Amino acid sequence: METDLLQISHVSFQYKGAKDAALTDVSLTAKRGEILGLLGPNGAGKTTLISHLSAGLAVQNGDVLIDGEPFAKVHHNTPTRISVAPQEYAFYPMLTVLENLNCFAAACDLSADLQKTRVQSCLDFAQLNHFGNTRAQNLSGGLKRRLNLAIAVLPQPDLYLFDEPTVGVDPQSRAFILDAIKHLASQGAAIIYTSHYMEEIEAIADRVAILDRGRILCCDTLSNLLQQGAMTVRFQLKDASIFTPEHPSYAALLAFGHLQSDGTHYILSLRPHTPLSHVFTALENSTLALHDIQVGRATLEHVFMTLTDRKLRDD
Repeated sequence: METDLLQISHVSFQYKGAKDAALTDVSLTAKRGEILGLLGPNGAGKTTLISHLSAGLAVQNGDVLIDGEPFAKVHHNTPTRISVAPQEYAFYPMLTVLENLNCFAAACDLSADLQKTRVQSCLDFAQLNHFGNTRAQNLSGGLKRRLNLAIAVLPQPDLYLFDEPTVGVDPQSRAFILDAIKHLASQGAAIIYTSHYMEEIEAIADRVAILDRGRILCCDTLSNLLQQGAMTVRFQLKDASIFTPEHPSYAALLAFGHLQSDGTHYILSLRPHTPLSHVFTALENSTLALHDIQVGRATLEHVFMTLTDRKLRDD
């Protein structure tokens, strides 16, 4: 049975000299055996939250507990209960794969016998056996990510923090890493997974939290988020150049919900209880020449974009 390993309660944090808080009243849980997907635009507060959970930042307000004990106490007594696989490469490029694993195993204060066993187990887990004597700097992008994964797995932690672990890898390496992370959850670990790739979150997450401007906008199971997502009408125009906010049909469609474009199609996310017949009537009565039209439920990307809006985040 899944039980809460991590409890984050009403955590707020503001950097010195900053006008706005980086986190405001954030509450989340991470359960054993599940993957919590953490989504948010640039500047949403994800890095600040992960820094709290990797002991990079002390809690200013609120509580962070591991099995009911204060995070700071747990990290001081048994720091290997939490493991981080950061977006950056977290190894020594001049050392070989084996030298890196032995170095980090020693840092975990493993006994000599256990160190040998764990290093071999991690080589097997990340399928790096053929690269043990290769300098890390000479590995491909996918192999470097797998070395990051192997190092994170070394201490057999209770909680994993994966921060964009598949950036810059090929599709095969991405699939391998996602399968490996799902396996860790199946073995009882709690996992927090951040990514800008919505399809990855949809592929592996049990629950999804969306963070923006330091606040949790929603947190629910993936299935609930998608089921509760708005009904969408997706259409393509033969001549999109005339469909501007000044066009009469543009305002007419906005009356039914949120309208956006993905570059080739327009996507109308309907308000609850909006009859589809009304939308079709409005389209038929318009002067727009439709090339294609589809009806469906919102994807995770639609839910995310609706909650956080489409404005660029450069910070």
